[in-house]
Amino acid sequence: MVWSILADAVLVLHGAFVAWAVLGGLAALRWPRAIWLHLPALAWGIWIEATAGVCPLTPLESWLRVRAGQAGLSGSFIDHYLGALIYPQGLTPAGQGRLALGLALVNAAVYAAIGWRAARRRHMR
Repeated sequence: MVWSILADAVLVLHGAFVAWAVLGGLAALRWPRAIWLHLPALAWGIWIEATAGVCPLTPLESWLRVRAGQAGLSGSFIDHYLGALIYPQGLTPAGQGRLALGLALVNAAVYAAIGWRAARRRHMR
């Protein structure tokens, strides 16, 4: 029972981290200091996508699930839980690289808006 709860906690933490890496720039629009928490998460997310790497939380969750007597994860966290939703059938490494580039470009646009907003505030003073 404890192993299952721990595996579920890692799952929630992992999901929250993925959401933060993707959407954390939007929080920085409201709270500019959030940039310092978001940028490392964004960099990690882009690196994992660009290299087709596996986040260490994935094997940890899988290990905890096996300890709980459940089946371990097959593939990465995103493949296992969000694969069909996020990744189309037959996604290639080049396609995954495009996803990493998309993540970088969307967040670059958000950070450009943050910079524009900050410059506008300074100019208005």
